[in-house]
Amino acid sequence: MKRTVAVLAVLLQPAFALADEGGASVWLPGQFASYAAVPGDPGFSLETIFYVRSASATAGADFSRGGGLLTGLSTNEQYLYITPGYTFADPVLRGQLYLGLTFSAGRADTSVWGVLTGPGGRSISGASSDSASGVSDLYPIASLKWQFGEHNFMTYAMGSVPTGTYDPNRLAGVGLGHWAADGGVGYTFLSPSGFEFSVTAGLTYNFVNPSTGYQSGADAHVDFGTSYSFSDAFYVGAVAYIYNQISPDSGGNQRLGGFYSKVSGAGPQAGWSFALGRVAVDLNLRGYKEFAAQNRPEGWNAYLTLSLSAARPSAKN
Repeated sequence: MKRTVAVLAVLLQPAFALADEGGASVWLPGQFASYAAVPGDPGFSLETIFYVRSASATAGADFSRGGGLLTGLSTNEQYLYITPGYTFADPVLRGQLYLGLTFSAGRADTSVWGVLTGPGGRSISGASSDSASGVSDLYPIASLKWQFGEHNFMTYAMGSVPTGTYDPNRLAGVGLGHWAADGGVGYTFLSPSGFEFSVTAGLTYNFVNPSTGYQSGADAHVDFGTSYSFSDAFYVGAVAYIYNQISPDSGGNQRLGGFYSKVSGAGPQAGWSFALGRVAVDLNLRGYKEFAAQNRPEGWNAYLTLSLSAARPSAKN
C-alpha cells in the first residue's frame, strides 16, 4: 500500500508538492497578536503556549485520454511552547530589552492518499500515515520596546536551532532539521478608551537542510491584532495574519521552477487578566481560519497563551 502511494505521489509531484519543505515553516503565523509592542514590567516571566493545528491539501490532474489522478494530504499538530524570559529594568538604546528562550515539545500526525483512475473508469488507490512526537527545536528571542504615549514600537530577533526530533524519511516530524533566523518590527496603538491595534512584520531566512540539501525560500509574515478592553481584566477582538514566501525554494525538483507558498488567516480572540497572590496571570485565546493557501496545507489553528509574571504586565499577548 505504501508503495502505491509513493508511485502516485511521484506521478503528481509537480502539481502536489508543498513549498517551504512540506509547508512546515519556522515562523508560526499568528505568533504575535494584540499588545505585541507594549513594554512589560521588569523581571522574570514565564509564557506557555498550547498550539493546535489541523490542515489539508489536495491536488489532481486529468489525462488526455480519460481518467486522472487525485492525491491528498492531511496533518494534525499539537505543540506546547514554554518561554522563560527576563525583562531588564535599565534602558538599552532608550528602550526595554527582553531576552527569552523557547522550549517546545509536540506531536504531529500526517496522512497521505491517492487515487489513480484509468480511461475505462477502473481505479487503484492507496494511503499511508505516520505519527511523531518528542522535543522540538529551540527558539532564542530578543526584543527592544519603546513607548511614546499611546504609541508603542518594537524590534525583535529570533533564531531556530535544530535540536528537535527529525527524520527526512518519515511523513511526520516535530523538528524542522535546519537553522533559521527571523527578525522584524512591531507597532501597537493603545488608546485610553480601551481600543488597541497591533501589527508585527518580519522576515525569515532559512538555511540549507543538511539532511536533504533542500533550502526553503525567505518568508515574509505580518500578524495583526485588535481588541477592545471592557475593563482592566477582560478584552475581546480579532486577529489575522498574512504569510508569503518572497523567494523560491531551492535544491528540490527543478521541474517545479520558482516554488513559493502563501496562506492567510483570520479569527476571534479574547483575553483575561487576574492575580493569584503575588503572581499576575494573563490568558489569551485566539483562533484562525485559513484561506488563500498556495503550495501549503490549509485549515485552522488556535493558540491558548498563559503568561505569568511577578507583577501585572502591561502587555497581554
